[in-house]
Amino acid sequence: MTDGMTETANERFSPALRRAIGVVMIGASLSFLDTTIVNVAVHSLAGGLHAGLDSVQWAITAYLLALAAVIPVTGWAARRLGAARLYVAALVVFTIGSVWCAFSQSLEMLIAARALQGVGGGMIMPVGTIIWTAHAAKSQMGKVIALLAIPIIFAPAIGPVVGGLLISGLGWQAIFWLNVPIGIVGIVLALRLLPMDKGADAGRFDLLGLILASLGIVGITYGLAEIGVAGGLDTNAVAGLLVGVLALTGFVLHALRSKHPLLDVRLYANREFTAAMIATFALGAANYGGMILMPLYLQTVRGEDVIIAGLLVAPTAIGALLSAPFTDRFGPGITSFTGAAILTVATIPFLFLTTSTSYWLLCVVMVVRGVGFGLSILPTMTAAYQALRPEQIPDATPQLNILQRVGGAIGTAVLAVVLTGQLHHGTTPAEEADGFSTTFWWVLAITIIATIPTLLLAYTERSARQRGNRGRARGGRR
Repeated sequence: MTDGMTETANERFSPALRRAIGVVMIGASLSFLDTTIVNVAVHSLAGGLHAGLDSVQWAITAYLLALAAVIPVTGWAARRLGAARLYVAALVVFTIGSVWCAFSQSLEMLIAARALQGVGGGMIMPVGTIIWTAHAAKSQMGKVIALLAIPIIFAPAIGPVVGGLLISGLGWQAIFWLNVPIGIVGIVLALRLLPMDKGADAGRFDLLGLILASLGIVGITYGLAEIGVAGGLDTNAVAGLLVGVLALTGFVLHALRSKHPLLDVRLYANREFTAAMIATFALGAANYGGMILMPLYLQTVRGEDVIIAGLLVAPTAIGALLSAPFTDRFGPGITSFTGAAILTVATIPFLFLTTSTSYWLLCVVMVVRGVGFGLSILPTMTAAYQALRPEQIPDATPQLNILQRVGGAIGTAVLAVVLTGQLHHGTTPAEEADGFSTTFWWVLAITIIATIPTLLLAYTERSARQRGNRGRARGGRR
């Protein structure tokens, strides 16, 4: 009786942990919401700021790139300043960036403001996870990590709906003003409810590694985007790719020689971990990049307003929630492969978009895509963790976050410029619909790339189970 009561008590979240979860969930939801809320605003931004779609997409890409660039700094900064203090600072930066976005009078100003937003947003989730795990017992870690699914999956999926409602009634600036009161509430609650722990000696920061990694990521993203703009390799594309490749090569060499590298690239000697990381990168590109296309199709080809466009994208969130009960019932490798395969199949109907494609069909396909993404992304991250030793996990966590965000940034940039090139050839709604269909071939290719490494994860997991079953069978015969 006593043991049972003790176990039940131990499974309950402490008041401190419940407060930490509530406070961090506010900031994390804002950070992930802003990865997609701008998607339905692209059309409005292009008109309001007098810019093309291939230029406006940098307002999305700049945010994702800044998110990725700042994540490696978070662990060092949390040790140096204290996790709760850093969380408050991140929310302050994010909120200031939101105000700047709302006041932007030019595309260049908006891109710079979105980058500042990304600096704050990129720190919120990693440092929030540090705060959660500091308050959780070891037996509660699984439940605490499972809560990550709420902002990671649900917030980006409802972004287009919220954005559509705000833009329709108040203009595109409203999607940024939304962050301000919520951000202020989050800051006040954090100051009142989280213990403001003091920082400690965090050791030497790898500034050279940060510069090389950031330059490499931005260079490759810019180069790939320029290929889409020019329709092939031009001077800008080659320069961007060359700078990116050289910087990333320099970063790898530097990380291998450094005692305390920004990111431990030695982890990629593990085949299963590498496969999971490739899948995470490609899934980020397929999901975040693909989510920019459907709102634009609905507004450009079908002539729908931003509210309808947002509502018709919302079924993705429903699908993601439907997938939640199944993510833990099978192994992460098999689940991630199943999810990636579903995501691939659900992309095929978009290859045949017309001016009269049934909205019911689109809704069903969006639900199925949501199921596929929900089944693939978190199990893929779990598979990456399971491939490593416990002491390697802190070094793996920022890399998973970075690759997902960088994949989203590159996917968004490339698909936006590919779509722009296709729309330049179209003068009628039917020709524009063909342009969207052609662009979705790129989404399909990216999704297939994501599926291939998940197949390796599933095969490895199945082989390990078979070896375990044979071992138990031999033990039983003895």
